[in-house]
Amino acid sequence: MSIKSDRWIRRMAAQGMIEPFEPGQVKEVDGRRIVSYGTSSYGYDIRCSTEFKIFTNINSTIVDPKAFDEKSLVDFSGPVCIIPPNSFALARTVEYFCIPRSVLTVCLGKSTYARCGIIVNVTPLEPEWQGHVTLEFSNTTPLPAKIYANEGVAQVIFLESDQTCETSYKDRGGKYQGQTGVTPPRI
Repeated sequence: MSIKSDRWIRRMAAQGMIEPFEPGQVKEVDGRRIVSYGTSSYGYDIRCSTEFKIFTNINSTIVDPKAFDEKSLVDFSGPVCIIPPNSFALARTVEYFCIPRSVLTVCLGKSTYARCGIIVNVTPLEPEWQGHVTLEFSNTTPLPAKIYANEGVAQVIFLESDQTCETSYKDRGGKYQGQTGVTPPRI
């Protein structure tokens, strides 16, 4: 298995692996500095869309991954999401991914957010998975935290095997295949 370079990422993006695709590293928009996104040396910095689901405790429910109550989430749309102290939000990427059968991705949060106590979690994108990635943001601080839409939030690293997998995510009929919005837990 090998980590793939910017050249490989550009070649695969031309085949529809990432839409929309930014071939360079964007650090400024309309003369304003932003958290960078686009192709990096050995990965791709993904953006957060304007769609969010913020956890709330107004219903005093228990968070249960086997019986998730969507009333625990408040829908929000906008250019900036404020996550309450010691709370959590879901979002989705701007980019839509179609992962090749011989590729697995790992995603790590950007240091700009990590240094503010904001943890970005994304589970691996398995071979032949496709969709908008659901992003998980944890605000570990005792203060409200901002997440900026249409700016970089995490980096996807592509690992390619020298052989294709026997059973892909698509073959298994994965429950998150083809997701297009912010997707809460499913069982």
